[in-house]
Amino acid sequence: MVVKLKLEQEEGVTGELSALERQVVDVFVDGVKVIGLPKSLGEIYGLLFLSPEPLALDDVVKKLGLSKGSASQGLRMLRELGAVKEAEGNGGRRTLYTPDVDLKRLVGGFIREQVRPHLESGKGKVSGLIKATASEEDRELRKFYRARLQKLDAWMGRGRIVLPLIQRMLGE
Repeated sequence: MVVKLKLEQEEGVTGELSALERQVVDVFVDGVKVIGLPKSLGEIYGLLFLSPEPLALDDVVKKLGLSKGSASQGLRMLRELGAVKEAEGNGGRRTLYTPDVDLKRLVGGFIREQVRPHLESGKGKVSGLIKATASEEDRELRKFYRARLQKLDAWMGRGRIVLPLIQRMLGE
């Protein structure tokens, strides 16, 4: 049974989701919010996760009430993260999408595309900031800044060590 639900009033769109689909989508929306990704990624992944058949872009747009541009951009980002893949099958001229439900690959894609680049760029920035503290005239403040920046640098170094361990732990 499909129930038409009014999605958030401020969005002004109507999607066609069953009560179960809406609840599952909401679980994924909450998840992407925690890690700072756009809400639409959680909506799209949640819909695909619960769909027994691969879906085309137009299906995603219709069911979620997203704009075609937002849905297209979301699917592209989910593909880059390894969370969604193009499905085998006959979609005619339409590309069909299905979720990758392997936790190791999902986490690995997120780490590879989001976390590692952040750590790498942050490492360079912190190194530059440590050097810049040499020009601080107040000796006590210079020592304090340097100690804090060295602590941040150490945290980033540990992050690069821990990430592969997390990926291995999630392996099946």
